Amino acid sequence: MATIEECRAALEQFSDSLARAEGDAAAAVAMDRSLSCRITDLDMTFVGRLRDGRITVADVVHGPPPERAQIRLRLTSDDLLALVGGELHFGRAWTHGRVRLEASFRDLLRLRKLL
Repeated sequence: MATIEECRAALEQFSDSLARAEGDAAAAVAMDRSLSCRITDLDMTFVGRLRDGRITVADVVHGPPPERAQIRLRLTSDDLLALVGGELHFGRAWTHGRVRLEASFRDLLRLRKLL
């Protein structure tokens, strides 16, 4: 099990990757949406925003997020590190239930360009 600090670092690394995206991937993340990333095995949630291709973490709360974010990600700490590190493919993790992504239909259509 990864630590909360390792998860925060992974989210920062993911944010850096999103900021360097080009083409369709850059267009997919060029939005302004509230975001939550629930780390199930740590029982913690990162709460923030996806804005202009960057993730900004505003708070880390114990348990579920206090408000429903527009984009919601739910996974274990090890899966977060594996996804960001390139060891786990998002599509396969999602279809096998290891990662859960919830958002509006329109946002899901945009975000699928990242796959």
